[in-house]
Parts: sequence; structure tokens; C-alpha cells
Amino acid sequence: MTSNQGSVENEKVNLDEANKYSTEAKMRSYNGPMKYVIIGLSIFMALFLMYYNSIGTMESIILRAWTLGFLLILSFLLFPASKRSRGERKLPTLWDFICIILSLVSIYYFIDIYETFARDWGGRHRSNWNFIFGGIAIALLFEASRRVVGYALTILSAIFLLYVYYGSYIPGIFGHGGFEVERIIDQMFWGSAGVYGIALGVFTTFVFMFVLFGAFLKNSGFTDFINDLALTVAGRTAGGPAKVSVIGSGFMGMVNGSAVGNTVTTGAVTIPLMKKTGYKSHFAGAVEATASTGGQFAPPVMGAAGFVMAEFIGVPYSTVMLAALIPALLYFLTVFMAVHFEAKRTGLKGISKENIPNGLKVLKEGGHLLIPIAVLVYLLVDGTTPTYAAVFSLFATVIVSWFRKSTRMGWRKILLSIEEGVKASIAVGVATAIVGIIVGAVTLTSLGLVIGQNILDFAGESLLIAGFFTMIISIIMGMGIPATASYIIVATVSAPLLVELGASLIVAHMFAFFYAALSNITPPVALASYAAAGLAGASPNKVSLTAVRLGITGFIIPYFFLFNPVLLFDGVHYMDSLIAMITAIIGVIALASGLQGWLYNKSTFIQRILMTAAGLALITPGLLLDFIGIGAIIVVYFWQKVKPVNNKTDQDVGSVI
Repeated sequence: MTSNQGSVENEKVNLDEANKYSTEAKMRSYNGPMKYVIIGLSIFMALFLMYYNSIGTMESIILRAWTLGFLLILSFLLFPASKRSRGERKLPTLWDFICIILSLVSIYYFIDIYETFARDWGGRHRSNWNFIFGGIAIALLFEASRRVVGYALTILSAIFLLYVYYGSYIPGIFGHGGFEVERIIDQMFWGSAGVYGIALGVFTTFVFMFVLFGAFLKNSGFTDFINDLALTVAGRTAGGPAKVSVIGSGFMGMVNGSAVGNTVTTGAVTIPLMKKTGYKSHFAGAVEATASTGGQFAPPVMGAAGFVMAEFIGVPYSTVMLAALIPALLYFLTVFMAVHFEAKRTGLKGISKENIPNGLKVLKEGGHLLIPIAVLVYLLVDGTTPTYAAVFSLFATVIVSWFRKSTRMGWRKILLSIEEGVKASIAVGVATAIVGIIVGAVTLTSLGLVIGQNILDFAGESLLIAGFFTMIISIIMGMGIPATASYIIVATVSAPLLVELGASLIVAHMFAFFYAALSNITPPVALASYAAAGLAGASPNKVSLTAVRLGITGFIIPYFFLFNPVLLFDGVHYMDSLIAMITAIIGVIALASGLQGWLYNKSTFIQRILMTAAGLALITPGLLLDFIGIGAIIVVYFWQKVKPVNNKTDQDVGSVI
């Protein structure tokens, strides 16, 4: 075997390892007529939801039932029940067919009888068939969740469901009287506080359209354009490939909102580039995982959770976008500067000039692909509903793709985009449906009030302690669970507690959301870090620990806006928020400098302590702390100029400090 052959095989192994954590890798493929059945069903689902979310009218809970029907059928068609039934097939298995038929019957029964049932709640229309089909649908949802989302969220939902039934056997404060099966099915399936709750509603009306928009944007050539643009901007600077990863993953994450999906997609290009430049494997993986995770709370899309948050707190989505703007900017700036200081400390150069595309040529050939993003942002800020904004931006993507032959989307690309968008939405949709079981259980048993009251008793009047418990719950709930599902659970339990202690609604929910998203890089279970480790061929735990260090600002900033919402534009004048943003930008640069051990040149231990403290002081809004922080930076800078330490570069690029 030649060295090149070995390298190619290693890259394939790494990609396969990373794909274990992506949704697409779990899907089976079909040959023959079933392939076209999948395409046809995807097109029908996309057109159906696009129509009823724009010009058509349908009762919201019925539309959610249709959506659940689509999700269940596609889950059983595309996601095998076991490893033995994976791979390419001509037909689904017998068990798949049974699940599909039961899904069709139970959802059809719900749609057919719901209006009559709702008018006569508790009366003569409460037949045994209601509970039989409701129970079947719930069981099918658990099976779909097991296949699509994985065991973590499925088991957690099952525990909550069992808790509702067996509550009378639980001693102490968490015990309750227990509920009969009929009452549980009423709550979970026939009501609007369970499976058909806000989470699935937001997916149906908002999230699906944005996932579809992301697929169209990708197939228009936007991903390649962003990567080339990032190369022209930062490729030749110190540690160029890592900076390209931060910029490229950040831009793509703003649109698709999937940490793992973004890691696998962009990391397949950026991680090998970083390794070739001289970065250690685990550091290269950590950079990609950290940058991809930040896309979940970066406007304009923010994944599914941003839309759920807007519904929870009853504000326009543009308000949520604005609140996330400064924290997201600070997060990405910290990662970017950490990469820069690491490259300077280790003496890494950028990519050679001949491998950098011409900037003007890149903009000329792909600059028009930024128009749909501009359309999206304009419409969202202007007050247009997210659904209409996504639909208009989707059509704008197709139209502007025709500006140049190299990006032109024909019918094949359009159909491919619809198919990819629908497939990419299944995991999010099933997660929002199954998390409705947890929300329904918390509501029915008043578990949220019990947990909140006990945290309140322990925390007393301390918002800091309550925030700490919220952070821990968010990270634990996020272990192996999609960030949206984790956020919904924590927002149901802990956000009301933070509000009771004085935080505003948007601050409390944004606090929970940040830590739910960061669970993607937080050990021991960190899906984005694990995917990046697979691509990099590195230890998952080492990648996770390095990613936490690179993304440390994400763990710190929520505490600052918890006590001073100026960073979220919440209840303050815009000028105050802009001033706080400027000082916080200086602060995160100082923080990155302290963590990486470099400013003007290599830092001593004392200098690193001073820079870290200066960063924290500047991130904290307050004039006195700003002066102290800037003063400390000036002292360290001139200290290094007058008395530099040994500037011999450290070749262990990825070392965890």
C-alpha cells in the first residue's frame, strides 16, 4: 500500500467515525421504486407545510398532527430498527411496514375525530378507541425517537412517563397521587400540552422552513463560497486554517443551527487543513467543534431553540435575535483570538499564497449568494413572521442562484434540496415531539414547581446559586440530547425560578439556552466534540477539554448578563449596550490572551493571571472595572516589551493549559 493510499483510507475511517454522531449516517438508502417514494413523500411534505404555513389555513393542532404523521412515516422508512437492517434495500422490513400502517391509522383517527372530541371533552365521544389509538401513537413516537434521536432522550422521556403513572409509589417531596392511563393519554396525545405542544408547533411553523432554506442555500454553492471567502480573509495569517474553520463554521452554523451536522460538514475540510499546517489533532478537532457549537446561538437562525424561546416568552423572534447578538459575537471572537494567540505562541504560519483563492474572484463568482441571507435578516428585523421570512429567502436563493452559471439551481438541485431538507428536519421534529412527553409530565405532576421550590429554598435569595443549578441541569440534560430538547426541559423547570429571583424572561431563557447548546462540547458526553474527534483521529475527551477552554467565554458570559442584561439589549438604551459590547470585545481578547499565554510575546504566569482578570473585569459592565481592566492590559503589554521572556515557540500546539 502506498502512503497516499494509506492517507486516503485513514481519512475515510476518520469520516466514518465522525459520521457515527450525525443523523444522516443512521439513515438507510433504497434502490428501485422506493427511492422515488421517498422523494415523492419529501416533496409532498415540503409543499404541504409550505402551503399551510403561508396562504393555506388549518387548525394548528391538526397541522401538528399532519406533521407528526409525516415524521413517523419517514422515520420508519429511513431509519432502521437495528444495525442488521441498515444499508441499501429495495423495501422496508415487515416491522417497518407495521409501524407505518399503525402511524397512518392512529394519526388519521386523531385528525378525523379531534374536532368532535374537543367540542365534547369528557363526554360521550371519549370511547376506548381514543385511548387505544392514543396509546399506539405514543408507543410509535418512542420507537421513532429510539431510531432517530437515540436512546438518551428516549429513555429520559420514558422515565418521565413512568413517573406520571407511578408517582404514588415515590416517597418524599417528589411523590404525587399518580394518574390513570386514560388521563395520561389525554394529556400526552389528545391535549395541546403534550406531544402537540409548543415545541412541535414551532417545528411545524418555523423550524422546518428554515431547515429547508438551509438545504437550498447549501446546494446553491453557499458552503463553498463561505469557505473560499474565509480562506481569502484569514488563510495567510498565523494559524490560517484554524481561523478559516472559525469563520466558515460560524457562518454555516448561523444558518443550519446544528452543531454535529456543521462539525461533520465543514470539519471534513477544515480539520485536515489544520493538521497539515501543524496543529495537533485534538486541537484541530476542538476548534471545529467549538465554532460549530456557537452556530446554535448565533443569529439569524439559532437552530430550533430560538424560535421555541420566542414562543415561550411571547416576543417577536427579532427580539431573541437581538438579545443573542452580543454574546454570540463575543463567543466567536474568543475562539478566533484563542486560535490566533495559539498560532503566535507556537510559531505557526498561514497557508501559502498559491493555495489562497483570489478574493475579488470569489466575491464575483459567489457574492450574490449573500443576498438570501440579507433578505432573511431584513425581513426578520422588519417584523415579518419567521415562516414568511424563510419562504421568501428560499425563493430568493433559487432566483439569485441563476445570476451565474456555476451556482445555477436546476430542477435536479431543487428536488435534491427538498429531499435533503426534509431528511435533515426529521431528527429535530421527532425530538420536539418526544420532548412534549417530558413537558406534559412536568405540567401534569407539577414537578417543575417542586424542583423550583426546592432550588429556591436552597438558594434563598441568591440568583447566583440558582443560576449555578440551572447551568448544571442544562449541561446534564444536554448529554447526548439535542440542544433544543435540553433547552425546553430546563426552560420548563428552571427558567421560572430565575424569573422569580429577579431575572427578566429573556435573560432567564437565554441563560438556560446557552448552557444547553454548550453541552455539545462539555464532557463527559459531548456530541460535537466526539464528531470532531472522529474526523481528527484524536481522543474525544481531549478534544472536549480543549474545546471547553477555547469556548470558555460561552460559559462565563451568561452569568454577566444574568446580573446585568445590558449585553442582551434588555431594558436599556442601545448606546449602553454598544458601549458594553466594545469593552466586552476588549475583554474577551484579553481573556483569550491569558488562556493561551501570549500578547505581544510569550506571557509569564503572572502576566496570564493579569490578562485573565482584565478580561473578566472588562466583560463585566461598569466604568471602574473597565478602567482597571484596560490598565492591566497596558501594564502587561509594556512589561512584555521591556522584559520579554524566552520566545522559543512551543511546538505542542494543542496542549491543554
